[in-house]
Amino acid sequence: MAETNRQWRLRKRPVGMLQESDFELVNQPIPQPDQGQVLVRTRFLSMEPAMRRWLDDVPNYMPPVEIGAVMRGTSVAEVVASRLDGYSPGDRVTGMTGWQEYALGDAGLRKLPDGTDPTLALSLLGVTGITAYFGLLEIGQPKEGDTVVVSGAAGATGSVVGQIARIKGCRAIGIAGGAKKCAWLTEKAGFDAAIDYKSEDVGERLSDLCPDGIDVFFDNVGGDILDEALARISRGARVVICGSISRSNLEGKPPGPANYYNLVAQRGRMQGFVVLDFLGRAGEAIADLSRWAGEGRLVWEVDVQKGFENAPKTLLRLYSGANFGKQLLEL
Repeated sequence: MAETNRQWRLRKRPVGMLQESDFELVNQPIPQPDQGQVLVRTRFLSMEPAMRRWLDDVPNYMPPVEIGAVMRGTSVAEVVASRLDGYSPGDRVTGMTGWQEYALGDAGLRKLPDGTDPTLALSLLGVTGITAYFGLLEIGQPKEGDTVVVSGAAGATGSVVGQIARIKGCRAIGIAGGAKKCAWLTEKAGFDAAIDYKSEDVGERLSDLCPDGIDVFFDNVGGDILDEALARISRGARVVICGSISRSNLEGKPPGPANYYNLVAQRGRMQGFVVLDFLGRAGEAIADLSRWAGEGRLVWEVDVQKGFENAPKTLLRLYSGANFGKQLLEL
């Protein structure tokens, strides 16, 4: 093992766009496990759009990361020392161990079956896939023949949402940035159509592609794209609020959607959700996602950057749109 434990800690609260300088890299002694604990070595870190919101000192579904604390994050790690029954050196586990090379954990760490691809455990079969599964099926409640529109559709969550919609007999339309991502959605992921918000008028294209309205809108972006979708919802539509990456790094609060009253006119429903509320049922999602993947009905992409020293830089890729698929960091 290394002689020290490198950690990325929050140095200051970001203002506006997240900066690498908002974090600091520190060296600490490697901790030793007490009874009922394991020491793990991090192998892969998962990057989530929600991480930016965790850094603001405002009410949220999780407490803000404290100044000077290790940055919160989920990983796949390897047990190197154990004083916990059922966990042995060499076991692969996943859990929220933070941005550090070594961490202490307990029975809250989930053991991975032997041979599990760690990138799969953090993408399709991790929080990303579980979010897509329950967000669409439980909150969006799609029916066969519905038109489902997904923003951030080439991202880790959005791409799975659209594919599940197709599996359930719906039309799937994705909104993404760039010709490459849009081509992947239609040619690889099986979406019926894709809108390039960088080069196309999103409102016009939604009107063309959804002449009878949008039945389910799964939103990962917020802002103007949410507003354009709200203007085109069908009677009884469901709007699922999963994320708002367009406003994650804004300084101050932008105005709310101008077309929200269409929810009244169309008797629609807009509901936010947090995947933490469904983790007790994660097995349901993992079973279906695994089966669909095995049948070739689901595809996914991972974007793996390398080097622990690049953790802040890797997170920033999410907010510039540089990533293609689930953003991971391999240590």
